[in-house]
Amino acid sequence: MLVQVILIFAAALILALGVTPLARRLAFRTDMVDRPDQRKTHTQPTPLLGGVAIYAAVILALILLGDRFYVHQVAGIFIGATFISFLGLWDDRVALPAKLKLLGQILPAIALILTGVQITIFALPLLNLLLTLLWVLFITNAVNFLDNMDGLSAGVAAIASAFFILLAALSGQYLVGALAAAMLGACIGFLFYNFNPASIFMGDTGSLFLGFVLAAIGIKLRFPTNIPAVTWMIPLLVMGVPILDTSLVIVSRLRRRVNPFVTPGKDHLSHRLVAMGATRREAVLTIYLLGGIFGMIAIFVTQATFYEGIAIAAALASGCLYIIFWLERHFSPQPGVPPSVSSHSPAARNSS
Repeated sequence: MLVQVILIFAAALILALGVTPLARRLAFRTDMVDRPDQRKTHTQPTPLLGGVAIYAAVILALILLGDRFYVHQVAGIFIGATFISFLGLWDDRVALPAKLKLLGQILPAIALILTGVQITIFALPLLNLLLTLLWVLFITNAVNFLDNMDGLSAGVAAIASAFFILLAALSGQYLVGALAAAMLGACIGFLFYNFNPASIFMGDTGSLFLGFVLAAIGIKLRFPTNIPAVTWMIPLLVMGVPILDTSLVIVSRLRRRVNPFVTPGKDHLSHRLVAMGATRREAVLTIYLLGGIFGMIAIFVTQATFYEGIAIAAALASGCLYIIFWLERHFSPQPGVPPSVSSHSPAARNSS
């Protein structure tokens, strides 16, 4: 099993390294290019089809090296991920309205639920369904929001995937580990071209795909050695960076009385770090480090007692709230002043 997981990781890595240059050429030929203007930070026309390369690397690695039983088990994830990738591709081309984009995200979330990939922590099925839908939509959009600097979204997704692999190995979950391994390989391969200075962007095709699959992996993880009253927070910790960034953005935009999901701006965690004096590359690496810290805490929580879990949850919630309000106080756009667009993805026009 371990050998097969390693092979899936290696295959996804090699496929991403090989397919991404092809996607770059295709993007120029089809005019799927993000051109610089006064709202954006990049200075050269940059292709947007990196997400296609990520999708192809993950799916092909799993189909080629995953057994039939595995493919059957993740059929709902495959279907939903394919649908949401095409939704992102459409958005990259024509910039879909935010409401239509959200509606398109609900359908693959329902596909997960219909195929048994859902949260089961409550006694009432309806609460589990609603929580599943909320989790998938929030994480999908949180990773999409995070795609605002070179290498940021792909790097954070790679770190989250690495911790999901480790968590799956600790609980003997080959299926989850294989899926996370494919994600890790694809993200690392893509980062070779996407890290600052990026020669290709993933666009919504990639960020929506990554967010959706990571949300599904978080649902499928099980922790038989501990109780749900403690382990519920583990996927939240692994995805702590996108959750923190999106929470910061929502609080900031509501405070300035602008729509959090329509009005883009330089109000993400990465932008605040740059405002504090970091370079863009330093800001991205700092956020990588934060993702690693969240992941290590998640590993500890797998063995935590009930009271230790409560203490960790309270401390982290308090710390994140402090960070949000401290950044809002010291490094926030002024109330009433429309934020300027900084994302390099067309998704910024709608949701980042």
